[in-house]
Amino acid sequence: MIFSQLNLKFSDKIKEVYMNKKASAFLSKHNFPVHADINAMVDSLLFDMNEGLAKRPAAEDMIKTYSNPPESAAAGKSVIVIDAGGTNFRSCLLTFDQFGKANIDFMEKTTMPGTEKELSRREFFDKFAENLEHLKDKSANIGFCFSYPMTITEDGDGILIGFSKEIKAPEVVGCAIGKELKAALLAHGWSKIDRITLLNDTVAALLAGAACPDEGQLYSSYIGFILGTGMNAAYIQPENKELGISKQIIVCESGKFDKILCSDFDKAYDAKSSKPGTSLIEKQCSGGYMGPLAYEIVHTAAEEKLFSDKFSESLMQIEKLSFIEVNKFLCSPYSTGSILGAKALESATEEDYDLLFTILDAMVDRSARCAATILTACVIQSGEGKNPTKPVCILCNGTTFYKGYKIKSRVDAYLEEVLVKQRNLHYEIIERENDITLGTAIAGLIS
Repeated sequence: MIFSQLNLKFSDKIKEVYMNKKASAFLSKHNFPVHADINAMVDSLLFDMNEGLAKRPAAEDMIKTYSNPPESAAAGKSVIVIDAGGTNFRSCLLTFDQFGKANIDFMEKTTMPGTEKELSRREFFDKFAENLEHLKDKSANIGFCFSYPMTITEDGDGILIGFSKEIKAPEVVGCAIGKELKAALLAHGWSKIDRITLLNDTVAALLAGAACPDEGQLYSSYIGFILGTGMNAAYIQPENKELGISKQIIVCESGKFDKILCSDFDKAYDAKSSKPGTSLIEKQCSGGYMGPLAYEIVHTAAEEKLFSDKFSESLMQIEKLSFIEVNKFLCSPYSTGSILGAKALESATEEDYDLLFTILDAMVDRSARCAATILTACVIQSGEGKNPTKPVCILCNGTTFYKGYKIKSRVDAYLEEVLVKQRNLHYEIIERENDITLGTAIAGLIS
């Protein structure tokens, strides 16, 4: 009996090794990096970041914000908050009481203008004004989280570089967003607008982290990181006299980083995307893209008969995949609550299950490694985190980060290795309720 059990365990181990090798062989054949070297990617990313700061050609924009977290808490003030990005347009009034506690009122959510049809510049901002009618004149200060690449001006406005998320309003590119919105609001009967401050969601996340430290905790610096539909980061750049940069928050536009290995699957999806050749690392690791990427991986595997004939035929019938569906399968592979799980129940062998899980898990692991790369580079670039009692605060936001299969735990593990063990740099990942709303409100009150 004992020998039988040992033989069974030994057999299972041989089978596991075989499955991993078969999956690795398939992925390697298509230039998909299994267990990508994070330190090598960090070096490449740091080079690109510094090239961008020096205003030399770089993939990332490295956008100056001319702002830092406020030194004191806001109290007794109200600010209108707009959060526009992806598919949603959210707006509310946020009021800080005498103790600096934030209260949210008049919250409304609607669709982002330009998602349903192409809009002219005037139509775009008129739609914004219509969406804000319920907040008319409730405050003269507006914090505007506009989650698209912008050049921030010293007065807090933002010049749109381009839309990265399927927004159809080409005339808005190059516009001063705050100036255009102010004109539209005044045309809709607003009586007074003192200031509209533009920022993106990474800066809002960073400011929320700075505004709400846990009791008894001190941080040496702050990072805002988004991994949801898209991906981006912001950090506090120390003064650099050689480059003429004062201490300030820098938005990296990390999703544009392109000095990375692209697999056959990445190239196939990129060619079908609305903007081929752009946002290459974002297309490898954010929730808005990993579904279509998984489709390319699964279909290629089925075409090449990685699976049994019957299961391959079943997978070929799938017309599209979302990351939600992929994530459901990874979290519960034997549930029929996902497209992949339902297909597997119909025709998959045990080997099919293991192979499908392994190749999709490799895709998600790469997402975690990319996230860890970006966060490592931002911590190093901040010059802080050297004291374990004053770590760098990393406020992370996004459903892909928190709900993606093992992504958060893997990011934590990779950061512990490459930051703490290898570089003796310290960090803490936090989350805050209503973080983007809170950070945007704080930005709206920075003079």
